Amino acid sequence: MTSEHNFSEEQLTGWLSVAERQESIIKAMSRPAEKAKPWHEYRRIFVTDKRIERGREFWLENQDTLIKASSEFGVDPAIIVSIIGVETNYGRNVGSYKVIDALTTLAFDYYTNIEKRESRRKFFTIQLEHLLLLAREQNKDPITLKGSYAGAMGWGQFMPNSYRNYAVDYDNDEFADIWDNPTDAIGSVANYFIKHGWKTGQPVATKAYIEGSIDSSAVNKMKRPKQTIGYFIKEGYRPLDKYSKDTLALPIRLEAKYGDEYWLGLHNFYVIGRYNPRTKYAMAVFQLSQQIQASICEKNNICPPKA
Repeated sequence: MTSEHNFSEEQLTGWLSVAERQESIIKAMSRPAEKAKPWHEYRRIFVTDKRIERGREFWLENQDTLIKASSEFGVDPAIIVSIIGVETNYGRNVGSYKVIDALTTLAFDYYTNIEKRESRRKFFTIQLEHLLLLAREQNKDPITLKGSYAGAMGWGQFMPNSYRNYAVDYDNDEFADIWDNPTDAIGSVANYFIKHGWKTGQPVATKAYIEGSIDSSAVNKMKRPKQTIGYFIKEGYRPLDKYSKDTLALPIRLEAKYGDEYWLGLHNFYVIGRYNPRTKYAMAVFQLSQQIQASICEKNNICPPKA
């Protein structure tokens, strides 16, 4: 940091000396909801009547910004709203940890001494580096920046490197304020999606039923789709929506309350997974977006264009 980025040793020592190990972060990392809960329980956290209604309200309060972002970036406004809803309940739960505490705890303790994973230790060490760089770039004290137990920040829960690469000063006030400014949060989420390959106007996923048996080892791999719907039809998938057999897809299996349900995720499903590479997360975002869109169409006549 001193030689590559010209920080002084005094600066670095001062910041790191006040960073504190947080035992609650250690506990939280040991039980993420994506791993601990089956789909039907995980879904109940995010796809609720209250979160749908709050999403509709957030849409109405920020309608002009959403129209602008959708036009400029080509990202479905329902997806933008849903991401912010899943991540922070529309800004209500942005996190109360000092980001520097979270990142130092994870880099120098959790992934070094408890769950020894070198790749994750490096990841959080790099995030700490980006935190100090963004603080300098934005003229902020890194000690004051707040976020989640994993170090994610603001309404859209950007990690420090994502902030530096994708955060947008969408109201042109010379600061991309994703913590307190929904306009900047909306622009930043939209920018993140388009930079990760969102395809404007394209679908996200289709439910399917199964004939016969399938290769269960292939499901829930959040990788760029390489097989076609035609391939999966031959494998026993019967998608409920009709798409070209050349459409690329990835197979999904979810633990419903009374048995498994199956989906085929399309390219935009994979893009949602670039935000968080968990199948259940991407499906929660997708299904919440559908419910918010249906609600605002029914109650406010703000409906997507007909295909």
